[in-house]
Amino acid sequence: MAQSSTGGPPEPGRPDATLVTLDRAQIGRRGPDQVPDWDGGTGISPRRTRRNPYAEVLRTPGAAKFSAAALLARMPMAMLGIGTVLMVERFYDSYALAGRVSAALILAQAICSPPLARLVDRKGQRRVMLPLILVAAVSLSGLILIGNARGPEWLLYVFAALAGGSAGSFGSMVRARWSYALPDPRKLHTAYSLESALDEVVFVVGPAAVTILATSVTPSAGLVVSLVGAFVGGLWFVSQRATEPPVAVTAGTGDRGTDGAVSATAARVPTAMRTPGMLALVIVFVAMGVIFGATDVATVAFADEHGMPGISGVLLAVFACGSLVSGLAYGARHWVSPLWQRFVIGMVALALGTALFSLAHSVPVLAAVMFVAGFAIAPTLINGNALVQRLVAPSQLTEGLAWVGTALGVGVSIGASLAGMRVETVGAAGGYHVVMAGGALAVVVSALSIRSLRRDRAVDVVAEDA
Repeated sequence: MAQSSTGGPPEPGRPDATLVTLDRAQIGRRGPDQVPDWDGGTGISPRRTRRNPYAEVLRTPGAAKFSAAALLARMPMAMLGIGTVLMVERFYDSYALAGRVSAALILAQAICSPPLARLVDRKGQRRVMLPLILVAAVSLSGLILIGNARGPEWLLYVFAALAGGSAGSFGSMVRARWSYALPDPRKLHTAYSLESALDEVVFVVGPAAVTILATSVTPSAGLVVSLVGAFVGGLWFVSQRATEPPVAVTAGTGDRGTDGAVSATAARVPTAMRTPGMLALVIVFVAMGVIFGATDVATVAFADEHGMPGISGVLLAVFACGSLVSGLAYGARHWVSPLWQRFVIGMVALALGTALFSLAHSVPVLAAVMFVAGFAIAPTLINGNALVQRLVAPSQLTEGLAWVGTALGVGVSIGASLAGMRVETVGAAGGYHVVMAGGALAVVVSALSIRSLRRDRAVDVVAEDA
């Protein structure tokens, strides 16, 4: 493990000053056969035999286990939205209602995730999430029962909101564990890329599984599988105490004791949203969410219009598969271009991909378009999460990651709701118009936010330590 510039171990989740200095000063002038010496030296070492970077980070003690648990716990991330749409539409015969109920669930999760993540940073993952896992399981069970009984619509909203609000963000929590376990920025990039690739695995398997279950077993079968995954995976994840990041204790404006120390309970930690650059990043993620939410609803409607309702999950899986392939390739390479630049380029590529939806008039063409458009998703999400790690303090990392997840969720709910209304009036094509509008909005906001996204807290750390 690399030592900090003061001789002690590096602070968990914080890029060491020596590593950052190497990143800026050495990478730019290395030759084609040289790589930085990340073992704390200041020279350039010959390139070693290339190893699988994903296997290397998974050999970190406890990493494979907590990553697998988080994968299972966030399976509902890809299943709840389309599962709710399929169940409500089949039982209540209304795409508009299905879009609204799905939006209520996702929006509740988006609103509640940041304060829950902030609480996790201060109290610990297990202490906060254990009771909420039980609440989420009961609430999702209620949504399934009300749907099957064709109960009052207002109860659908209530249980959907409760299920979403208590779900938490296992994606941000597993990334916080990686940040604590891996002080090496290069390995952390690989770990974040791995988690983004696993997110896409979820989106490859989840929609297809939900659609098959909803169309061949019962409309609510997909939500039942989501319930089991969330409950079992969540309990497995929080039970792993050895790899849980320590509770953040940050000096603030709390009461000081006689020795001048600030008590952990009294200190008031500022929200991550006050960090320069975070607001711009959050707005961009909202626009990205509009793309994803509208795509879900529009694709279900497209499949219905073509007499193939069971193919919608497969189409969404193809969308995620393109993202999975690009994410694995992107994460296996260590990039030297500015992170903000890669993020903006990714947003432009994603917007261009959504423009291709205007060419989709048959199922095979739509599948091809979704596969190509999906290539821009994972690298952009990887860079967005990495920007959070660069912008916020280590004690705010879970909260910062949850905020971008929240923004994505808000955008998904907006996109699903708008697409549902457009589908009701003009069909699936109207839903894809919402997708394209989301892509255009993402590009505009990214371009206007370049100045704030260029801020790098890692450079500030070097300046402070100099």
